Amino acid sequence: MKIEIKDLYFTYPTGVEALRGISLTVESGEQVAIVGQNGAGKTTLVKHLNGLLLPTRGQVKIGGWDTTKYPVAKLASRVGYVFQNPDEQLFSRNVGMEVAFGPKNLGFDAERVEALVNDALVLTQLADKTETNPYDLSATWRKMVALASILSMDTDILIFDEPTTGQDAVNVARIAHVIAELRKRGKTVITITHDIDFCAENFERVIAMSQGKILLDGRTNDVLGREEILASTYVDPPQLTRLGKRLGFKNTVRNQEEFLNALKK
Repeated sequence: MKIEIKDLYFTYPTGVEALRGISLTVESGEQVAIVGQNGAGKTTLVKHLNGLLLPTRGQVKIGGWDTTKYPVAKLASRVGYVFQNPDEQLFSRNVGMEVAFGPKNLGFDAERVEALVNDALVLTQLADKTETNPYDLSATWRKMVALASILSMDTDILIFDEPTTGQDAVNVARIAHVIAELRKRGKTVITITHDIDFCAENFERVIAMSQGKILLDGRTNDVLGREEILASTYVDPPQLTRLGKRLGFKNTVRNQEEFLNALKK
């Protein structure tokens, strides 16, 4: 399902112009990371994809749907949004009910709801926690409950807002596994992140934003190689990328595998 954004501007009621002429296309099945300092406009941008915000000027289309012409409830069938803070979206008395709420609300039949819920629980390693109240779980597991509650809606597009913030290494690996599985299933995943190492390991396209505009948009290696421009957004490339540059590698590397291969050459 294609995302098309044309000349998007957005101004908050306070007068702050958060987006200034954003134009981009995300093809079905792409995995895109959006990086940039706080206030760059990242969250404002993605909140336009499911109608939480509407353009002051310009246009956003999701699979041909103009977001100004469809309610958030309708757009929720195409775009799933996992908030940075899971406590902002959890409300059911146990994990199973929480994960089932979304597909039921979309009107799926009982058989499909059960299948989607089971799949989401297994994928997020929550199958043994269905009767547990989400708020009896640790913050890392609440993050997985929030993620599972969106996975179960089976949307073509998923947005993760700072998925690794406050997460330990084990849970970051769980989230990476989920993203890898979504890639295999042909889902579009868009992630806002300050975790540049997570970005480098899991995404093939990176968009760098600053002051409501797109500074860089391209293949992950190409964007991470633009160290001076990234510095203007207060984003540092991964340590291995910077080390490769200092060692004079011909090509930009973004992870351990690429670094070792370049070192052998």
